[in-house]
Amino acid sequence: MCLIAFSWQPGAHRALRLLANRDEFYDRATAPAGWWPDLPHIWGGRDLQAGGSWLGVTRHGRLAALTNHRDGRVPPPAHARSRGELVADFLAGDDSPRQYLARVMARRRDYGGFNLLVADLGAGELWYGGSRDGAGPRALAAGLYGLSNAVLDTPWPKVERLKQGLAGWTGDDEAAAFALLDDHRPAEPALLPDTGVGAEWERRLSPVFIHSPGYGTRAQTLLTLSGDELRLVERERDADGAVLGLRRACLQLARHTALKGAC
Repeated sequence: MCLIAFSWQPGAHRALRLLANRDEFYDRATAPAGWWPDLPHIWGGRDLQAGGSWLGVTRHGRLAALTNHRDGRVPPPAHARSRGELVADFLAGDDSPRQYLARVMARRRDYGGFNLLVADLGAGELWYGGSRDGAGPRALAAGLYGLSNAVLDTPWPKVERLKQGLAGWTGDDEAAAFALLDDHRPAEPALLPDTGVGAEWERRLSPVFIHSPGYGTRAQTLLTLSGDELRLVERERDADGAVLGLRRACLQLARHTALKGAC
């Protein structure tokens, strides 16, 4: 996943609104979001090549989401582990967000560059950590945040654009949210970051919605939490940019159950 904007309100009246695009090579085998057959308390998409995920939740209110940290000047570690396992391992385990990120930081050099969000929504905890300098780990206070392929809240044009759109989204209008995630506009050349991949790739990767030969936005996620009610929608996209389908999940965190007929 390469772009996430989220608004977080912890405390007694906890609330979370999150919009995300997952960008990946089209030929990488992927399962759309759903309940995992081998771990049926987890809902999310799945990377069929390495078994991990980019975003998922559990019936108990655990949440994890991942982006890559892009730096073409830094070679990946030899025999790097799949970053998607960081999401899957948190969802399958029972460490607190603080405990989990402490363990991840101790072995962060085993992975290519990454940013990781982990949460215990029932406890009102949302944490951020990553593999690069300045990437935490730390608990997140109430606020509006954006995350792409640099550290949290690095003001890339697409990050700022999606944050601004999210600030005006109430969580009720799916069409409006997907319109924000479908923004194809590239950044102005003067505003492009320099991550060591060359000007042409910086331009291709600069829109909120990426569509280029061989690589682009493959999944789009809307998530809302209000009190104990968690709702998710994932929209799948193909190599032509066409919509393949919608997947939904609705959870009542206090009961650790999926809501029937409420999505």
